[in-house]
Amino acid sequence: MSAADGLADPAQVSAEIAAVFAPGGPLARRIPGFNARPQQVEMAQAVMDAIDDTGVLLAEAGTGTGKTFAYLVPALLSGGKVIVSTGTRALQDQLYQRDVPAVRDALGRPVTVALLKGRSNYICHHHLKRTLSEGLLDFAEQVPQLRAIERFSARNASGDRALLAEVPEDAPIWAKVTSTRENCLGSRCDDHERCFVLNARRNALKADVVVVNHHLFFADILLKDEGGGELLPACNTVIFDEAHQLPETATLFFGADRSTAQLLEAAREVRAELRVLGDDDPALKAATLLLEPCIKRLRSLLGEAGQRLTRAQALDTSGFGAALDALIDAQQALADRLVAVAGRSETLTQCSAVAQAAAAELEAWRAGQGAAQVFWLECATQSVRLHRSPLSVAPLMSQTLESNARGWVFTSATLSAAGDFSLFREQMGLADATARHWDSPFNYATQARLYVPPGLPEPASRDYNAAVIDTLRELLPVSRGRAFGLFTSLRALREAATALRRPGATSYPVLVQGDAPRHELLERFKQHGNAVLLGSMSFWEGVDVRGEALSLVVIDKLPFAAPDDPVLAARIDQLKRLGRNAFIASFLPDREKQNAIEAFNRFTEQH
Repeated sequence: MSAADGLADPAQVSAEIAAVFAPGGPLARRIPGFNARPQQVEMAQAVMDAIDDTGVLLAEAGTGTGKTFAYLVPALLSGGKVIVSTGTRALQDQLYQRDVPAVRDALGRPVTVALLKGRSNYICHHHLKRTLSEGLLDFAEQVPQLRAIERFSARNASGDRALLAEVPEDAPIWAKVTSTRENCLGSRCDDHERCFVLNARRNALKADVVVVNHHLFFADILLKDEGGGELLPACNTVIFDEAHQLPETATLFFGADRSTAQLLEAAREVRAELRVLGDDDPALKAATLLLEPCIKRLRSLLGEAGQRLTRAQALDTSGFGAALDALIDAQQALADRLVAVAGRSETLTQCSAVAQAAAAELEAWRAGQGAAQVFWLECATQSVRLHRSPLSVAPLMSQTLESNARGWVFTSATLSAAGDFSLFREQMGLADATARHWDSPFNYATQARLYVPPGLPEPASRDYNAAVIDTLRELLPVSRGRAFGLFTSLRALREAATALRRPGATSYPVLVQGDAPRHELLERFKQHGNAVLLGSMSFWEGVDVRGEALSLVVIDKLPFAAPDDPVLAARIDQLKRLGRNAFIASFLPDREKQNAIEAFNRFTEQH
């Protein structure tokens, strides 16, 4: 339906849902400026039906529909346990801190809410103490950061690093004071009873609503499949917000990867434990030191950071095969030595298991064997990450839904192509799901303007990013600040930050992703009233800035996946073998990009 359709069809909306969203109803009384939209009311009823029928709903609703309230109201009214999974940790925080409490208070329901993130988001007492005692830091600025983390962990009950604004979210120090699945000591840890991760999981077990992110949800599925227990509690309803991200996230978790940076960190863990034990095993220490030159050699053969190569392309690179063999031999030698000494301590036992798993994963990647899998790698500045990804996650997702009788809701502004949900159904194994679409209530023709600057260089040009930054700077006086600059790469973001912070570049406050936690940057942006906020992908979705405080959004590129991306290329090849149009099937179905192209075409016709 469209905004012109007026009130939602009473025949399709229950009295309970209608009363909550009605003028003068609970939401209107509790939330300043609340106005129900017919699309929102109908979506809320569709979500309630899916919960009541333990069905599967694909709910696509345009920007401004109010999707969050449309699924939270029926979820809280249902009385069952609910898991809400979001695309990013930032959206988690927004739901937990603002949206769920607002709806709960409006409905007057005694609903308890828990926030659960992956373990790397919580400070680890064990690794914090070890880092403090060793004092082996990489940079001088990490000293005050480490002390800030120590103070924070002593006074904060959650240990959630997002709440510590003093240390940037991308600071390398976090890797030294958090744990991974591989290096967690579990019940053998001296700090097990006061572990922040375990406390968060205990709270989730007791809560009525648990807010997670997609990464954690799929990590839970993976853990169950491997017979390793579970991270998430049983529930009656699962709601995926920003569900268009699920195919990519599921591909990541149903595959496997191993970074050379992980190998080095694991080797450093072994050396740290050796120092605790008296540094009395020179053979083991030597085995850990063999990895670094092997990794440097491997990385040096692959060129610039950011590129992605298939396994075949990598092996065709001169010297790569031999360098990979040398790395695998070094990792296997370390694993063998650790097996021999693992009984000396709990930490060495854990390190032994990690080393053996890493050696097996490297060997599997070298062999490149596996049905319907893509083997590929990506290059960072100093490391290489080896991946194997499934061509399709549909069978695994279908199995997950069939084995859990509950309500499943997938919602986003971008699930279909012009109302056709077939691609998302195919990607996620949702052939029998009910699909509904509601248009945005916004009148874009009168409320927005699209500007495509003339004369920009080609996007691949070296001069392109500078031209985009110049355009942003020229537009700021027109919008009086109040602008977002969104970039598809961190490199482009850094260049924009440097340019706009030069003396005389602009008179408006410039806020940059990474300077502070996302929620704090958004709050500063609103308080300034004329600021410019520069961000990358985590600011592309789920940002709510009302009124004229945000009047200009500059996007450097529409983020189409590169056609030579190894996983996408493999899927395109598969589509071609099936006789399908790969471009239409793989690129066009993202509704946001399609709408942008259509809007641009209309604009150029009219002007």
